[in-house]
This record gives sequence, C-alpha cells and structure tokens, in this order.
Amino acid sequence: MKQLTKAEEEVMHVLWQLEKCNVAAIIDKLPEPKPAYNTVSTIVRILESKGFVDHEQEGKGYLYFPLLKKADYSSQSINKLVDGYFHGSFKSMVSFFVKKNDVSLSELESILQEIKKDTKSKNRKTDN
Repeated sequence: MKQLTKAEEEVMHVLWQLEKCNVAAIIDKLPEPKPAYNTVSTIVRILESKGFVDHEQEGKGYLYFPLLKKADYSSQSINKLVDGYFHGSFKSMVSFFVKKNDVSLSELESILQEIKKDTKSKNRKTDN
C-alpha cells in the first residue's frame, strides 16, 4: 500500500468522516487557511490514481468516497512505523512512548485494561 503525503492524509480524514462528498465539502472541513479549490481537486485526483478514492457523477460534478477503510490505513501506517523505527518490536515502540511522554501508572493501567477488554472481545468472536 502506498503512503500518503500530509495533504493527502488530511483529505482522506475528511472523506472518512463524511463518507461521500464533493470538493467544496472537503474544503469546508479543512482547517484555515483553506487551500484553493484546484489544489484539493488535484489531491483528490491523485488519491484516485493511488486507489484510495473513487467518485460517482452527481449532476455536473462528482461525489468522492474512500475505497480504503481508515482502520486498514492506520494499521498499515503503524506497522510501517514499528518496522522502520523500532525494528518490528511493538514493545520497543510502547516503551519509547511511555518514556518520552511521561505516562503515569494510572494511564498504563487504563491502557492494559483496554487491551484486556479487546482481547476478550476477540476471543469471544473466534469462539463463536
């Protein structure tokens, strides 16, 4: 899967949020300073060429929608981060963020509870 530029990611986040929209709606959701219409239109066409976005005709214009789920892109991006900076070790990545962000013991316990909850949920799905 191809990596997105920062501008492409910004547009994708809007598309994931809105699910289907035109270029004007994308611009409306982007932060100030708003990019030019042609700039966003070009980014959307690049996203189409990369296989992240498709469109359908609506009147004289187009509605754009994501072909890739946000969770799938996020997972791929995290894996690339872990592989590239932490030699494939999630443990090293978590340790790095804990040290750099001064995570408290209560925050770590909360994270562990979430992991346990997610693990139990996954186990129930595979048992059925």
